[in-house]
Amino acid sequence: MLLALSFPRFGHPAFAWIALVPLALAVSGWAGRPGVAAGRPGGRAFLLGLLAGVVYFVGTLYWTGSVVSTFGGLSAGLAVVSVLLLALYLAIYPACAALVVSRLARRSGASALLMLPPAWVATEYLRGVLFGGFPWVPLGSSQVTVLPVAQVASLVGVYGVSALVALVNAALAWALLTSGRARSRALVLTGLLLLAVSTWGSWRVSEGSLTRAGVPLRVGLLQGNIAQEDKWDPAEARRILTTYIAMTRDAVRQGAGYVIWPESSTPFMFEENSAGEQAVRAVAREVQVPVLFGSDQVVRDGPPRLYNAAFLLGPDGGTTAVYRKIHLVPFGEYIPLKEWLYFVSPIVETFLDFSPGESVTLLPVAGRPTSTAICYEVVYPSLIREAVVAGSQLLSTITNDAWYGDSSAPHQHFALASMRAVEQGRYLVRAANTGISGIVDPYGRVTARSALFEEATIIGDVRLLEGRTFYSVVGDIVAYLALALTAASLLVSRRR
Repeated sequence: MLLALSFPRFGHPAFAWIALVPLALAVSGWAGRPGVAAGRPGGRAFLLGLLAGVVYFVGTLYWTGSVVSTFGGLSAGLAVVSVLLLALYLAIYPACAALVVSRLARRSGASALLMLPPAWVATEYLRGVLFGGFPWVPLGSSQVTVLPVAQVASLVGVYGVSALVALVNAALAWALLTSGRARSRALVLTGLLLLAVSTWGSWRVSEGSLTRAGVPLRVGLLQGNIAQEDKWDPAEARRILTTYIAMTRDAVRQGAGYVIWPESSTPFMFEENSAGEQAVRAVAREVQVPVLFGSDQVVRDGPPRLYNAAFLLGPDGGTTAVYRKIHLVPFGEYIPLKEWLYFVSPIVETFLDFSPGESVTLLPVAGRPTSTAICYEVVYPSLIREAVVAGSQLLSTITNDAWYGDSSAPHQHFALASMRAVEQGRYLVRAANTGISGIVDPYGRVTARSALFEEATIIGDVRLLEGRTFYSVVGDIVAYLALALTAASLLVSRRR
């Protein structure tokens, strides 16, 4: 429950610093008391971790049930089952971390809690990469609004922040299992570590050199607030298109040199509707600034393939670049293991799979390379890093969170995206259909932000930056070290 309460919309980042303590105590199998020191079976530790994980992910991903019920045609009962199945799969990863700690504790006692941080980070990283990955709400992302702590991500990424939070949890759990000088030392060292991190992070934010470097650019982010049920209604197509055209003109009148529409913002497939295509190209020529927008694309060089794409039009109205979404949403843009999912036939039988894009595409804006991510793929640290390594000087993301209603999802999504700005030392701009749209600076500060379910045009200044953070250079080295430490500790334990 504490893990779930560490994230928005209903939680607070302070919970994360104690969230793992109960689980650590429960699975350590060592409390220095009669009847407890003998250790507990690994199977029980795994089940405790699984239970903790199920509550964690049901508490943060409960909104997936309403999505498959409202838009997938599932009954309420099957929607609940789908949420539980997703949570059960994701819970396997914290369950494995609990199992590792339990196994080591049977041989090393309370000192095995020192392996909680690498075990947690290793399994969290694997959750983000195996079977396509689902790196939603990693522990470190809970701290994105705690700016002094969030700066750690510029050095070691979100998994490094997860390691820091898990380390504090482990130290507190170990202090509860000890007494005297050992407890005092654990608490003092933990306090000094947090003081050092907070002092450095506060200095980095206040120094703020990245907000004075690079080339300035004023962006316009359009939030059309189009209801999901209206997006593909032919009767609403004209209203939707004219809304975005009018908002584009208004953004440029306010000084925007780059205008961004949300994901799937055109009420037609851009290259498949001649009249609509010409209207969008005409407004780009009229305002004389680059326009980025989302629309589906069909490629017919061989068997037809459908892509979720982002089109960049230049000031002349021509297509400058097209980015095709790489990380597709399971059960939203493709159905994994279709033949096994007969019980969700209302979705499977009517679903047309999207194809994944093959590589990051740089988008030239103001003579500089920029990049975009579509919808939830912004939560993949490696994908955004790949864009920066390729030369991107501005991060953008376009999304349609109308699917999720007034749930925690849009708030979580915005927070997860904000962490990418800190990791890469880049401004991040986000255009969302129904919200939340906004601008995040390289330190994680939100300089502009819309509310949910309002039509809004956000105008703000960003800077195109060339420098790279330490994390951008070395990548997820903390996750790799965590994997190596966890494997090595299990090997040594087995030999003993």
